[in-house]
Amino acid sequence: MYIKVCGMRDAQNIRDVEALEVDIIGFIFWPGSKRYVSTKPEYLPIEAERAGVFVNASPEEIVQKVKEYGLQYVQLHGDEDIAYVTNLQKLLEASVPSMPRIVRAIQVESRSKVLKAMMWDGFVDGLLFEAPTTGYGGSGVSFDWSLLSSYRGSTPFFITGGIGPQSLEALLEFEHPQWIGVDLNSRFESSPGFKDVALLRPFVEALKKMKN
Repeated sequence: MYIKVCGMRDAQNIRDVEALEVDIIGFIFWPGSKRYVSTKPEYLPIEAERAGVFVNASPEEIVQKVKEYGLQYVQLHGDEDIAYVTNLQKLLEASVPSMPRIVRAIQVESRSKVLKAMMWDGFVDGLLFEAPTTGYGGSGVSFDWSLLSSYRGSTPFFITGGIGPQSLEALLEFEHPQWIGVDLNSRFESSPGFKDVALLRPFVEALKKMKN
């Protein structure tokens, strides 16, 4: 199972989180976020893979960030549709030496929304299920994971939203054949964009043991 820590921008904090042997570290490139990366950190992860979070960005902007940050994942949280993704994939294929994986965020409001997510099969590499919000980006709250039992798509997915130290028992109980990881953010922060490593460490260690 993949452990992704998102919303990072401080070089030393990135080093410290990477030392926990998480799988993916995420950078938010949406100016509306409190964790927006306006300046490239002096250190980028080497062992962990790198993900970029975008909201209605132009394909050209995404290509530029993929090159600048060496992104292995492109995470879409806006109004991007299948036509947009298809165009983005063509542009990336023509512009970068290694094709990043594309992950589409889906706000889970109901079982019908989960069923509709299956439209992305064959178009993206992964989905990220999160709680509904009035705007864009994560809400920092959880949603009813039991709604995901209706998901029968072939695209693997991450779950996110409000996952914190209190979530271990629920994660232990949760099962789905297409579930591949968790995305951690605000519940492990001492301030926006800065992760509390002392809080994160035991959770990551327990999660690794729990799912091995």
